[in-house]
Amino acid sequence: MSSKMMSSKILIAAALAASTSNAALAQEAPQATDGPGPNMVIEVADAAGQPKGTIVLDLYADKAPNHVDRLVTLAESGAYDGVVFHRVIDGFMAQTGDVQYGRQGGDTAMAGTGGSDQPDLKAEFHDTTFGAGTVGMARSADPDSANSQFFIDLAPAPFLDGEYTVVGQLIEGWDVLNAVKKGDAAANGAVDKPDYMSKVTIQK
Repeated sequence: MSSKMMSSKILIAAALAASTSNAALAQEAPQATDGPGPNMVIEVADAAGQPKGTIVLDLYADKAPNHVDRLVTLAESGAYDGVVFHRVIDGFMAQTGDVQYGRQGGDTAMAGTGGSDQPDLKAEFHDTTFGAGTVGMARSADPDSANSQFFIDLAPAPFLDGEYTVVGQLIEGWDVLNAVKKGDAAANGAVDKPDYMSKVTIQK
């Protein structure tokens, strides 16, 4: 694992300050239609293993092909099954995808600092803005350090435009996303006994 991979895959600090003003917007369901896909279907469960519902993401293979290929590869291999939502900030976003350190039922103290056994990805920026339900790839300070972690916006976050690669949009399960257990904003959104992705599949 490279030293770059060990860097925390977090969002820029300005995003945390902006989250407070977005809290009211987080309750509004985004208007999104299903594109050409593929779609990522995420079954969400709480820390006790009780199902909470399903989230469906339309992935933008035409706009960020390498990132989408990574998400599809990890999902189809089962790598995302059992991975927690380790950072969830009310009015901002829900982050998951640390297949190295984010396993439900294990020690998740380092969740958010790992990735996968695949190499980091070069940024694929495009003109899609970060709105409610937009899916972006988390990274460290290096724009070309995205790997396996991703986040779903709970409210519009245009200040992320051109900083993080947009890989898709939530098209089903807005209520489920909003119900994902929130973390402590004072602790950068870290979640105690977090919800997790019990099963992740791809529909093409």
